[in-house]
Amino acid sequence: MKICLFGGSFDPVHAGHLAIATAAQHHCKLNEVVFLPAACSPFKQGKNTFFSDKQRLHMLHLATEDLPWASVSGLDLQLPPPSWSWRLAEHWHLQHPASELYWLMGTDQWEQLHRWARFDYLCEQLHFIVYHREEAPLPRPGVRSTFICSGMHPASSSVIRAALKNNSPIPEGWLPPAVADYIASASAGE
Repeated sequence: MKICLFGGSFDPVHAGHLAIATAAQHHCKLNEVVFLPAACSPFKQGKNTFFSDKQRLHMLHLATEDLPWASVSGLDLQLPPPSWSWRLAEHWHLQHPASELYWLMGTDQWEQLHRWARFDYLCEQLHFIVYHREEAPLPRPGVRSTFICSGMHPASSSVIRAALKNNSPIPEGWLPPAVADYIASASAGE
């Protein structure tokens, strides 16, 4: 079984996240893509998310409900900060020892991978799927990796958050419809 872990803030989850996960699932013939909202990235400590943990989890469930290969886990939200990827990889390896584990990431994360805690352990446990916009990044010796270019969706969580703060419209097609409805109803209720 091929299981891919997809960590991130998902603040909020948007159509670009789904496009990337769909491209990875198709290209690598993954059985499951697990969306893992991060509690607190070691590289973003001291920064709060716009949406609460509960809201981010709920939006991920809404966004993935029609994707039979997708699941959502709040595991990282239950662990003490910061969010260490090796803990998630270790958990999935122990729970699914016969499975092949993947980690889905962008080029920016790939270029910083050597700075991740327990880098060698991660490389032993995981096959990295790296999505990129233009030219594929350089492979790393001894690191299993697959590079995909999914014709990137323009959606951006930071642009969406800025629009919400400024009471401006969010570009059409950037949010899954159920997530857009949820945000609209949450905003109306405030």
